Amino acid sequence: MFIGHFATAYAAKRLAPRVSLGTLFAAAQLSDLLWPCLVLAGVEHASVVPGDTAFTPLRFDSYPISHSLLAVAVWGAAFGALHFWRKRRSADALVLAGLVVSHWVLDFVTHRPDVPLWPGGPRLGLGLWNSVPATIAVELLMSVGGLWLALSATRARDRIGSWGFAFLAALLLLIYAANVTGPPPPGIEAVGWAGAIGGLLIWALAVWIDRHREPA
Repeated sequence: MFIGHFATAYAAKRLAPRVSLGTLFAAAQLSDLLWPCLVLAGVEHASVVPGDTAFTPLRFDSYPISHSLLAVAVWGAAFGALHFWRKRRSADALVLAGLVVSHWVLDFVTHRPDVPLWPGGPRLGLGLWNSVPATIAVELLMSVGGLWLALSATRARDRIGSWGFAFLAALLLLIYAANVTGPPPPGIEAVGWAGAIGGLLIWALAVWIDRHREPA
């Protein structure tokens, strides 16, 4: 799942309108921000195997630190605690912790049984990725709902807040379309670098745009 994770971050704006969209993105995508770094470091492992599922050529061989439920819960607690330490807003901290954990839940729905409960533990997955049309339908519906909630919770201060918000949503859809229709990546290192750099750029863009919006 790609834009589905961002959809949960958009939707969380309704619950935590004072939290930067960049922070919400970072929470919802924390597992996928950690994963490429761990893959490039040789700590976690994945392969490019076209046909492993109908939707993606990526096979996730081992990613207990970034994607096991136990680890994700720890990351979520740490993320929420850090935000509370900085902002002293317990409700927002709980939303962020929940967003981090939501990543595992959505991956459980989409992945084949490869998402671990804990490092070395049983692997689960409902396999939505075995159907391309169903995956696209679910993610697009989530995106529409998330964007609507974010728009209802915030308003633009200026043109950057308005047009930048639209540009970011369109950019995420374009990246998603390229992932769906494009050829398999040349190797897992390319995936790692693209994930690390792309995640950082999207986060920075979300932070910048959010500074031009305010709670409705």
